[in-house]
Amino acid sequence: MNILIVDDESPARDRLRGLIEEMGAPYAVAGEAANGVQALQLCCRLDVDLVLMDIRMPEMDGIEAAAKLAALELPPAVIFVTAFEEHALEAFQGNAVDYLLKPIRRQRLEHSLMRAAVPTRAQLRSLRQQPEIPTHICTNYRGGIKRIAIHDVILLRADQKYVTAISCDGEALLEESLRSLEERFKDVFFRIHRNALVARARLIGVVKQSDGRCLAKLADSHEQPEISRRHLPRIRRWLRQGSR
Repeated sequence: MNILIVDDESPARDRLRGLIEEMGAPYAVAGEAANGVQALQLCCRLDVDLVLMDIRMPEMDGIEAAAKLAALELPPAVIFVTAFEEHALEAFQGNAVDYLLKPIRRQRLEHSLMRAAVPTRAQLRSLRQQPEIPTHICTNYRGGIKRIAIHDVILLRADQKYVTAISCDGEALLEESLRSLEERFKDVFFRIHRNALVARARLIGVVKQSDGRCLAKLADSHEQPEISRRHLPRIRRWLRQGSR
């Protein structure tokens, strides 16, 4: 479990780092931040599973930072660390899985970290309620129906009322809309343009043209679909995060 320590006081950060290093695997310190703004920046750059977050900090406090972290595509768990017990209820309302009162005791910290690593009942219920993601899409083929494995699809490109699925085996026309395909397979494809979705597993880079346009570089494909300006920042951020 990679842990980010966030506190505006250096001794407090040192105390938490020391406790985590004493406990050892599976816990490790991913980094440190002195306020909520720095915490958000580091969570976008580093592989952070959990944030130990002070509440009262300059620039951006822990409550606001936790709310912004919760909006990330893959948000880390948050445990608030505070010297003020009256913040406890507010902490739980701010997307935190637990809170710790200063001074931090190792036994209490270990208990809190173990709790954060175990899915809550609400999380398990949500997982059970999620519909199963289809593994194939279907297309009309020579008077019949052909099934195409989703993991073989490289690119989905819209053209008027049809969508072309470009896969390892060639191209096929689909009657389903691009928006519908995006909703059904949101964890498989990225929208890069109003008329194109690309497979996340195939997206490996961005190629900038001399005219300022940016194209998607896709693994095992000569296709280089254009990335719109609207979607470019998200694509670059996702690539910088190591395609997680």
